[in-house]
Amino acid sequence: MELNQICSQIRRDIVRMVHAVNSGHPGGSLGCTEYFTALYFEIMNANPDGFTMDGAGEDLFFLSNGHISPVWYSALARRGYFPVQELATFRKINSRLQGHPTTKEGLEGIRAASGSLGQGMSMAIGAALTKKLNQEESLVYSLHGDGELQEGQIWEAAMFAAAKRVDNLIATIDYNGKQIDGSLDDVISLGDLNAKWEAFGWEVLTVKNGNDINDVVAGLKSAKQLTGKGKPIMIIMHTEMGYGVDFMMGTHKWHGVAPNDEQLQTALNQLPETMRDY
Repeated sequence: MELNQICSQIRRDIVRMVHAVNSGHPGGSLGCTEYFTALYFEIMNANPDGFTMDGAGEDLFFLSNGHISPVWYSALARRGYFPVQELATFRKINSRLQGHPTTKEGLEGIRAASGSLGQGMSMAIGAALTKKLNQEESLVYSLHGDGELQEGQIWEAAMFAAAKRVDNLIATIDYNGKQIDGSLDDVISLGDLNAKWEAFGWEVLTVKNGNDINDVVAGLKSAKQLTGKGKPIMIIMHTEMGYGVDFMMGTHKWHGVAPNDEQLQTALNQLPETMRDY
């Protein structure tokens, strides 16, 4: 199946999941669909059939901006980590699919709780250093929100990773220019992100269109070629919040709002069903 077809189905899963419980974060999830599709269906060396918490011998992924859990859950289920039908339990009592990912329920594919913004990079660095100590060639990937970069712990981690030459880490920033309260520039401007990460000692790449699956795959493949050269790698990935659903695009208002019945149907009409709904 083509990657674009997988993207369409994941987007259908996202809007249906948040609609069913009138709760969740569709905007960022829709914007990062190409990234998760590229990572789990093309780039990452991972074994959904033999999931272990330590992930020895395979690539690892850490989601730092944990509120976009719908897109991660869908990608994991569609990749075979757990039954697709379990997506229907999203955010329900006693579900393994909590609003922010957690490890307590033992959900395959999840190795660290996230959602407390700013912490994911530190966790990813720890995992990457562990792989180095174990003399593994596997890589560690992480995803971060652009608004999340307003957290100080991110920059402490950035300094540490460069100083300790954590060159088996590929971090990505979902740069959509929006956060829960409005645009980044209205809250706290990030300035020249590329220059900042370069100044912190990272190798920096740009994905100009994070909603073009070919651009995302190419960016991740380029990043892999830069591993093992003494520097951690950062991908600045430009996306559109709410991408794929016309009335959700171009605004921060769908950061954490679920569509009503009519809006759900409008969204589904724009997203072809390609892998069968759960």
